[in-house]
Amino acid sequence: MTFEDLKNSIVKSGRNYDLALIEKAYDFAAERHEGQKRRSGEPYIIHPLAVASYLVDLGMDDQCICAALLHDVVEDTDTSLEEIETGFGPEVAELVNGVTKLGKISFSSVEEEQAENLRKMLLAMSKDIRVMIIKLNDRLHNMRTMDYMAEDKRRNKSRETMEVYAPIAHRLGMENLNDELQDLSLKYLDPDAYNEISMMLEDLQEKNGPLIETLTDEIRERLKENGMGHVEIQARIKTIYGIYRKLIIQNRSMEEIYDIYAIRILVDTVSECYNALGVVHDMYTPIPKRFKDYISSPKSNMYQSLHTTVIAKNATPFEIQIRTFEMHRAAEYGVAAHWKYKAGVNDSSDNFDERLEWVRQLLESLKESPDATDLLRSIKSDLLPEEVFVLTPKGDVIDLPAGATVIDFAYAIHTAVGNRMTGAKVNGRIVPISYKVNSSEVVEIILGPKDKGPSRDWLNIVQTSGARSKIRGWFKRERREENIAEGRNMLEKELRKELIRIPPEKYGDFLDELVRRQRVNTREELLAEIGYGGIPLNRIMPKAREEYEKIKKAEEPDEVVNVPVHEVPITRAKAVDGVIIEGLDSCLIRFSRCCNPLPGDEIVGFITRGKGVSIHKKDCKNVINSMNSEDGRARMVAARWDDSVKEQFKADLLIYCLDRTGMIADVSGKLSSLHIPIYSMNTAPEGDSNHAIKLSIGVSGRDHLESTLDKLRRIKGVLSVERIGADS
Repeated sequence: MTFEDLKNSIVKSGRNYDLALIEKAYDFAAERHEGQKRRSGEPYIIHPLAVASYLVDLGMDDQCICAALLHDVVEDTDTSLEEIETGFGPEVAELVNGVTKLGKISFSSVEEEQAENLRKMLLAMSKDIRVMIIKLNDRLHNMRTMDYMAEDKRRNKSRETMEVYAPIAHRLGMENLNDELQDLSLKYLDPDAYNEISMMLEDLQEKNGPLIETLTDEIRERLKENGMGHVEIQARIKTIYGIYRKLIIQNRSMEEIYDIYAIRILVDTVSECYNALGVVHDMYTPIPKRFKDYISSPKSNMYQSLHTTVIAKNATPFEIQIRTFEMHRAAEYGVAAHWKYKAGVNDSSDNFDERLEWVRQLLESLKESPDATDLLRSIKSDLLPEEVFVLTPKGDVIDLPAGATVIDFAYAIHTAVGNRMTGAKVNGRIVPISYKVNSSEVVEIILGPKDKGPSRDWLNIVQTSGARSKIRGWFKRERREENIAEGRNMLEKELRKELIRIPPEKYGDFLDELVRRQRVNTREELLAEIGYGGIPLNRIMPKAREEYEKIKKAEEPDEVVNVPVHEVPITRAKAVDGVIIEGLDSCLIRFSRCCNPLPGDEIVGFITRGKGVSIHKKDCKNVINSMNSEDGRARMVAARWDDSVKEQFKADLLIYCLDRTGMIADVSGKLSSLHIPIYSMNTAPEGDSNHAIKLSIGVSGRDHLESTLDKLRRIKGVLSVERIGADS
């Protein structure tokens, strides 16, 4: 690809482009990318040239072509946006900025980075749709030229393309782009299936190609006889990924796929669409329940067409799509049709604003959930190509993504309907609130009192970002005190589960640091956000662990490692209670209750006043604190376990588990089968559905304890088991 190739494309387009401005952008980009190579070894400038060429084919404007040529200079060179704005104007600079990744910010995960970049792009896209058109064509060229990438990177890029960018192309109505992105992604995600289906389609094309030509001629002639002279008929074969979905994902056989072949009929008016449908059904036998009217009920991406499946004389099924020329242009190019076939984006006849409504809904949902990874989940659920069309009792059609529930349906009607929902009927039959709706079903929402409100559990059931956002919004507005209490309970439970123990005197500072890192204003606001689901715990916990490590490190004395515990030969000493102490044959021994040392733990002795020697674990906090003073260091004595120790030692445990019938009996039974004595046991509720069991048992040493903990963790419903000190 060269600049001459791009110029030829511009000339062939017949559009009045500002060639001087575009050439200036090319020269600037070529200079900044000088010396940079693609993985194939080709000059890097080939990539922006290719993207610009794709956009010329779509009929995009001067600023868009310039931005395509410049779209990587800020990200991959030391060029600033200010330089772009100075040289090419604020419009081009905004487009480049919208496509540029957040390169200088550190993220806790790849998913968070991906989500934040997508959020930035969607925000820019909501102001100027050309940002996404550039990005989609940037991704298309990268997918077309991925053979030189490492296999893991190819798969990661392909998965992202399949889950994020292809659905966006579909929602923008750019079906050609969507189809190719899906096929290219499948090529790297499942190459064997891709190659197998490719060869299968080639064989079918060779076998049935003449038949399709015959059918096309027959239909053209019959339509002409019925007074439709200005008609265009196209034949197409289903995409590789489209067949893959039905063969592999939906587990169908090739004989069960009726739309491998399709014939498109393009006419002038909507009335001619329905006339052509009547002609086709008169010529061939239609297959029952295979007719779809997307003209009267357009898809969410504003796609319009009539679809019917018929059987030819040789028993070959094939699909027929009937649409106007205007509908066809919208289906092929989506939002880009505004530039290819019109002078701009001010023509309201194509429902341009409606095409972008889903972007606004996604961005609106982010106000209730600042977690960027929610955006990825919303993209993957809301933008699925499959849709269902559900009816209200009055006959209104509500379109939802496949997998949506009756709760999603209720919130799609109106926020107040969702908030008051107590149940639902489908085709007159009461169904669970988790019921997933299907096309053509009539759904009636059963309403409760006006102040009823949703349930928190619904957040785990709903599939659409709109419903999730409205549920969170209700809890945020109506249940602040409840949210704070719920958030505190959720956070403390998760801290315990992660074995994070914050000293009470430092808990406030710990919360304040989390407040700062989550960019909220107060502790109460943080807890409320957690409580209503605005900030998920999986986003908080990595930062909580970092703060916990800082607290632990601050508690450790700087020179603990240099404080010696006198290590002298003690071979002539006698064991007392299983412990050998330096130079002491007989003395009073007691085991510290602050750390409960067991055989196998590294231990140290501390000479007390009037109570003999207290045995601690070497990493016990009290030991470390004592080493900070001369008096404390002087009272430390070396100690170790006698090799022949066979005594029982107490160990205190804390078990977090589900609150289910028989849990305590299962724990007791397991310990009994292991012949382990239980000295004490207490239970307490932990939230709505969990329990904490605190117990003291007898074990012969650390290895015995670890084996016991492992067996307890295998009990059904046990979430975690940990060893604790007596003061926990």
